[in-house]
Amino acid sequence: MTKAYNLRILGIDPGSIITGYGVIDKNGNYLRHVLHGEIKPPKDSLLSQVLICLYSQLCAVIAETGPQAVALENIFYGKNVRSLIRQAQVRGVVIFTCADLGIPVFEYSPLEVKKAVVGYGRAEKRQVQMMVKAILKLDSLPPADAADALAVAVCQANFMKEQPV
Repeated sequence: MTKAYNLRILGIDPGSIITGYGVIDKNGNYLRHVLHGEIKPPKDSLLSQVLICLYSQLCAVIAETGPQAVALENIFYGKNVRSLIRQAQVRGVVIFTCADLGIPVFEYSPLEVKKAVVGYGRAEKRQVQMMVKAILKLDSLPPADAADALAVAVCQANFMKEQPV
């Protein structure tokens, strides 16, 4: 059976509370939505439980969709160091999981992602959601974190960086 796409891309927006994911197919210049969602560990979970939850749910998404590349949003620089450290730990699990499964991981800054999707690097979250909906011809706006993940996947489809993380 022949696949109907040239490349399947899993986009991930790693968050310290919610991690968004989105899967698209790229066939030439055509992009098609496959799946999107959010990984939300139970509130007040220990960090170790959050990371295990992320790992197991990410493995399930990968097993279900079979991506050939993963695009990951780079850490957003903020003032809360504790939040940045937690986000870095989440990113570490994402990178490890994908690397362990043999899937190359590519990183994009929030500026690159917004520019690829909206055409403006300082776009608001709502603008990104609306453009993702339009580009992928979705019936409704995806949740914010899933929209960001789909935007990262669109960014990879447009830019196709050569060097994985």
